[in-house]
Amino acid sequence: MLEINQLAFHYGKNQILNNISCKIPAGTIIAVLGPNGSGKTTLLRCIASLLKPQNGTILLNNKKITALTPEKKAKQIAYMAQHFDTSGLTVFDTVLLGRKPYSNWNPTTEDLKKVEQIILQLHLADKILQPLDRLSGGEMQKVSLARILAQEAKLLLLDEPTSALDLKNRVEILSLLRQFVHEHQLISLISIHDLNDALRFADRLLLLKNGNLFADEKPETLNANVVESVYGLPVTLHKTTSTKFIVPHL
Repeated sequence: MLEINQLAFHYGKNQILNNISCKIPAGTIIAVLGPNGSGKTTLLRCIASLLKPQNGTILLNNKKITALTPEKKAKQIAYMAQHFDTSGLTVFDTVLLGRKPYSNWNPTTEDLKKVEQIILQLHLADKILQPLDRLSGGEMQKVSLARILAQEAKLLLLDEPTSALDLKNRVEILSLLRQFVHEHQLISLISIHDLNDALRFADRLLLLKNGNLFADEKPETLNANVVESVYGLPVTLHKTTSTKFIVPHL
């Protein structure tokens, strides 16, 4: 269980997050939604302890995240930023970094096996020895996700993990992530802009507006009025047999 209580963050006089509170059980994918500047990335960075909130508490399985040692935190929380270092590391070396919390610089046979398995699952085998700076933006996002999954953390925080992916790879990555979260009873918060992807793959939707938690919805309960209020754009929600999808009025 992830519990966020009265979380607030500001830069100087610029309030970014205002009293955010929610509880998220294991086995749940949360889509964090909202316009640019609504506080999505800041929320993820506060949960990851990369930013220190001025108020509020964050608990993971009844323990304050701030009380965890760096070693324990690395085993509990994995954070995927929008951009990451494209040094001379290969795909294999980068994914192997995800195993660092569990071993020294000499990886075990189990570490190597897990890395190989994840690389195969993300269809990166043909890139395994490729330097990161030779990959496309979409390929780099897949490698970053592979590193996060190799870390085997309980809480996965992903900031726009599909922004550079084409339709096929978006569906593939989000399907795989949902499978991992549900099978291993993880918690994942994903900052994402595509509302239709959120409706299809997330279990819950947190909609931020001006740093406030405007709505906490399940995909099946989301309505057009909420979307219009958050984004300032009229929309229509259509239903299929398996999901909803949003069509904006232009």
